Amino acid sequence: MAPTDHPDSTLPQADPSTSRLRRFRFPVLLVALFGVMTVFAGINRLVSPVWILALPVGAGLAVAAVVIYRWLCRTVELRPSVPELEKTNRWSQLRRGTLLGGGLFTVLMLLIAMFGGWQDVSWGSFGGLLGTAGMMASVAVIEELLFRGVLFRIMEERTGTVIALVVSTALFGATHLVNVNATLWGTLSIALTGGAMTTAAYIATRSLWLPIGLHFAWNFTHTGIFGVILSGSDVAPNGLLNVTLSGPSALTGGTFGPEASLLALLVCVVPTILLLRRAARTGQIRPRPRRTKPSA
Repeated sequence: MAPTDHPDSTLPQADPSTSRLRRFRFPVLLVALFGVMTVFAGINRLVSPVWILALPVGAGLAVAAVVIYRWLCRTVELRPSVPELEKTNRWSQLRRGTLLGGGLFTVLMLLIAMFGGWQDVSWGSFGGLLGTAGMMASVAVIEELLFRGVLFRIMEERTGTVIALVVSTALFGATHLVNVNATLWGTLSIALTGGAMTTAAYIATRSLWLPIGLHFAWNFTHTGIFGVILSGSDVAPNGLLNVTLSGPSALTGGTFGPEASLLALLVCVVPTILLLRRAARTGQIRPRPRRTKPSA
């Protein structure tokens, strides 16, 4: 292999302390972004009651998360560029993801209504709609940066696409076990719906913009439009509508919310399979790297 073909040949020469930091990039990035997510969650909780603050603060936190991620990639990983946040197709990918996420959750709610799962519907708050948009923007961005940008991406380099997909999806679901109304089925369901689908979107495009748009629109339509509980959270939704669900948990998702409905699996499995098929056709499914034995 020629010197210019080495994976690290484009990286700037670093001092030994920086090289050691890059060697432990996986835990360093995970801890750093998890800390950012915790701080941002606290800020969102503080401003969420006042929508005129929640909207700009949430949008600002989303931008800040992207800036922090780029800085960490360059500082810790010594990467001269961050292709998963390439600006070229940013807006088109965000637009497609938003349309897909909003459309899928709307279909889910209409299916629940069709089978008699809507007990009551009333008007909510337009201000709540706007405030939720800001909060969900920051949540979608930081979670995608953490779970797809760091956890899946770096795991895939070491284990290949399939193992990284399974493990990162399972961990994404497991993080929702801490929610007040969490159930084992609910966390499994959100892993298979939200986790697998957004990871498939990343694999197919090798960009974080599509999964960010998808994640944002799914959550925003969930709480900002229909006003139903999100992922077993104890935070009361404040959306344009207040939809009260009633019926068997298999239909409505019970205390965890619609994401634990069997219908959610049916709604999300189709785009997930289509995205993975596209990834396979375009050669984006990466095998587990072979370990080379050191020469004698």
